[in-house]
Amino acid sequence: MTDPGGQPTKMTDEKVKELEGYFSNGATDLEACFLAGISKQTLYNYQDKTKGYVDRKQALKAMTGYKAKSVIKEAIEAKDKDMAKWFAERKIKDYKNKTDITTDDKPIAILNLNEDGTIQTNEGNNKDCKPNQED
Repeated sequence: MTDPGGQPTKMTDEKVKELEGYFSNGATDLEACFLAGISKQTLYNYQDKTKGYVDRKQALKAMTGYKAKSVIKEAIEAKDKDMAKWFAERKIKDYKNKTDITTDDKPIAILNLNEDGTIQTNEGNNKDCKPNQED
């Protein structure tokens, strides 16, 4: 391959495959270019000339997140309670930041920590729980 000025380009088929390997592991443009031994401008020039490459690069970068989601899914399917709790706390809106306090298997309070630092109970009461403040 040669660039428009007649110089040989660093973006060989092998270099593109190398970059794609880095992108599929979540590397940024800067990281991938550094590891591949090319400048970001070389990558951007290639992207400008190659229709659809930006979309492909973004899809490859998203693969790290997909791989993580697959591991989480497999752990939950294997009934890993810690992983299920971790997932629920982060991804299920109604589950987030809630604690169920029970006595004799009967709930006595459900507490929700609000973003403003207050605690809301299932009775609708709010209590200020911000640190270093007096009642």
